[in-house]
Amino acid sequence: MASVPPVFVDAIVLLSGAVIAAPLFKRIGLGTVLGYLAAGIVIGPIVGFVREAEEILHFAELGVVMLLFIIGLELKPSRLWAMRWDIFGLGSVQVISCGLALALLGGLLLDSAGEAVIVGFGLALSSTAFAMQMLDESGETNTAHGRKAFAILLLQDMAIVPLLALVPLLSGRGETGLGWQAFGAGLAAVAVLVVAGRYLLNPLFRVLARTGAREVMIAAALLIVFGSAMLMQLAGMSMALGAFLAGVLLAESAFRHELEADIEPFRGILLGLFFMAIGMSLDLRVLLANWHLVLACVPAAMAVKGVLVYVACRLFGTGHETSVRTAAVLTQHGEFGFVLFSAALSAGVLGRELTSILIAAVILSMILTPVSVRLGALMVRRAAADDQPEENFDGAGSPVLMIGFSRMGQVAAQALLAGGVDVTIIDNDAERIRSASKFGFRIYFGDGTRLDVLRAARIDEARLVAICTHKPLVTTKIVELVTRHWPDKLIYVRAYDRTHMLALMDMDVDFIIRETFESAMVMGERMLEGLGRPPDEARSIAEDVRRRDTERLLIQHSEGIQAGSHMLHTRAVKPEPLIEPRQEAKALDEASRQILVESAGAAEDKAGDAA
Repeated sequence: MASVPPVFVDAIVLLSGAVIAAPLFKRIGLGTVLGYLAAGIVIGPIVGFVREAEEILHFAELGVVMLLFIIGLELKPSRLWAMRWDIFGLGSVQVISCGLALALLGGLLLDSAGEAVIVGFGLALSSTAFAMQMLDESGETNTAHGRKAFAILLLQDMAIVPLLALVPLLSGRGETGLGWQAFGAGLAAVAVLVVAGRYLLNPLFRVLARTGAREVMIAAALLIVFGSAMLMQLAGMSMALGAFLAGVLLAESAFRHELEADIEPFRGILLGLFFMAIGMSLDLRVLLANWHLVLACVPAAMAVKGVLVYVACRLFGTGHETSVRTAAVLTQHGEFGFVLFSAALSAGVLGRELTSILIAAVILSMILTPVSVRLGALMVRRAAADDQPEENFDGAGSPVLMIGFSRMGQVAAQALLAGGVDVTIIDNDAERIRSASKFGFRIYFGDGTRLDVLRAARIDEARLVAICTHKPLVTTKIVELVTRHWPDKLIYVRAYDRTHMLALMDMDVDFIIRETFESAMVMGERMLEGLGRPPDEARSIAEDVRRRDTERLLIQHSEGIQAGSHMLHTRAVKPEPLIEPRQEAKALDEASRQILVESAGAAEDKAGDAA
């Protein structure tokens, strides 16, 4: 029986670990990064199946190179300028203050200043992938603290570049140390790369784009990434620095999105392999021997980092609640710490035992981040209890009671107010009430799920109750409360999605609308018009889609969510004539039939002769 090359066996094991661990960890809320790390720890130190972790790590570092290239692609000057104070001001203060503080603390335990600097600034960096995933899953990406966190993470992503360039300067090995002369050569290489990128890259991609060969564009993208990385490597600098500069130089290019799409699959696979290799390189014996040190230092480092992030936010005029939430999200140490520690290990700045301890500390901080976020939310909740607006309903009482001043409620209120209809609005988000009051809205603070609040808002005087809250469970609870105690009221409800709408259809409500349905229909109708369809035809098609959607909802309401799939358009509908044909079709007479038969027979004979 033929044997399988070991490289294929290793590849199967690594891919299986990634396929199993990454979705599992994402499902339980810990993120794919921790999944890759856990898979690497199981495959390497625990089971011992793959032992060439260093070789895999060197290859997988290309994933980090590609990641920095994509980060560079996203750093358009206009975007940086709009967020300049938060990125370069707040972000720089956070990195410098946390880096110095953690370096000073590390100096108490470490032997050299070089080790302390690398450890301090490596632990000052947070996890972009981990933090942004948590914000996205909780729907807080576009909140005030979400934007602050993103700005700081963006600066941290840029800070890894000079930190990686600093590693050779701190190297203790004479034969690999980077002297000032070599450092100057590296700066010269940066200048060469900038000039080449400015005058060669865009013309090159324009020429290649004319060929129409997608594989050539992918090859060119990989060539730019690896070529710029190799140039900086030959100059004694970091490969990641070269890729980052190449990305920045192409940030304004017309081919930026295509380049990002071409690189993204390679980046994702190689970066996942990188994290798995980090897990495989973890020395469990060192960890077990120093577990008390890790458990003591990680919470302390996270606390120091959280306090300094909070102070930095407050110095830049950020409110207490936003500052607390921002600090809670960024307390963990990040994947760029792995990159920096690995580079420092290769350069001889850090020892293998210390690197293993630091990697374990980073992993543990990621595991503790959900706890940090919950503590931050608890702190804000306690502080907000003293800072909440008073439940004062003086002046309430209108024909319409609107519960929840969400995006949809804000637009719907405009139609009512423009029509001369007064609206009583209640919401339980203090920040939203403050923001709306700046525009002149009168909103009452209160929880619409409480019976006493509805009575205080004088629901008895309202003819219609509009429920515009953005959480399906809250909306359903309010509907049940209103229908039970005020069955005579007209109830208009904003549904979150189709599933929520089907649930609301079982309740006694007068009108339900999905938040995005009508806007999506209008967009589809306008797209048809943009493609040249007459407005009347586009409107007719849109009405047909609305009718079919209503019929499908009724079928699903009686038979289940999976029913009614035959009502969906999954392929382009073959257009039918919109006008009657000018001539009526006539039946073929016998002579015509004979001609057709003879023609078909002649064609078959000709085909047979050709065969």
